[in-house]
Amino acid sequence: MKGARTVSKTSVALLALAIALSALAGVAVADAVSQKGNLRVAVSGKMTPKALPRGGAAPVGVSVAGRISTTDGALPPQLKQLSIEINRHGRLDYAGLPTCSLSKIQPATTAKALAACRSALVGQGTFSADVVLKGQPPYPSKGKLLVFNGREGARQVLFGQIYSAQPFTNSFVITFQIKRLGSGAYGTELLASLPASLGNWGYVTGIEMTLRRRYAYRGHTHSYLSAGCPAPKGFSGASFPLARAGFSFADGRSITQALTSSCRVIGGTRDA
Repeated sequence: MKGARTVSKTSVALLALAIALSALAGVAVADAVSQKGNLRVAVSGKMTPKALPRGGAAPVGVSVAGRISTTDGALPPQLKQLSIEINRHGRLDYAGLPTCSLSKIQPATTAKALAACRSALVGQGTFSADVVLKGQPPYPSKGKLLVFNGREGARQVLFGQIYSAQPFTNSFVITFQIKRLGSGAYGTELLASLPASLGNWGYVTGIEMTLRRRYAYRGHTHSYLSAGCPAPKGFSGASFPLARAGFSFADGRSITQALTSSCRVIGGTRDA
């Protein structure tokens, strides 16, 4: 049972990649692969719509996939910490959005978590991992991933809840801190730290999820995810730094991965 926690918490950490992509300026498709030694981290994402207002903000939805692997087929090291810096032209809007408490979704099946906190749901998807049990070859495991808007005291956070029925029935939650950054290309950081006590027998292989949520508050429609295209006046589109992710692993290796993408302005240059 303790081993299953290793797989679950580590895999949920990758959902921050989806959050990062979802909060950025207009995204068509972004792909990046980084490698250090035999360790490889790959991320791809797609956001809709592709055309966005210049300097303003419009509702967006995002689908994302991430994968940790090795070039020689060995099991990857455990992920200890994940830091995501996202482009400052994107926006997370949670004003008036219901929150979910940790006690309602840990422990819980996917159905029970949704029954308790559906009003705070902002994303969902799946994860996959290799579970390593003593004396046995790696066992592929897949499960359901849910992302809820939450609070810890006065701090706004995100709770990632996962449920897996194989090889054991387990559910776990990890908390992602949200930090506003100063000047520069990136405006928000999402940080997840994974405790060293997780052990070393669960290894993440991939995650897929979609983030999309609109809700009503004080007579207005809000979007949890929104973005504008940072194209200068007179230009119909722009290329910009999308996100920067930092991965720290148990064996001491760290990988920093930047994504660059482009957007187009609604109406082209007519609103210049």
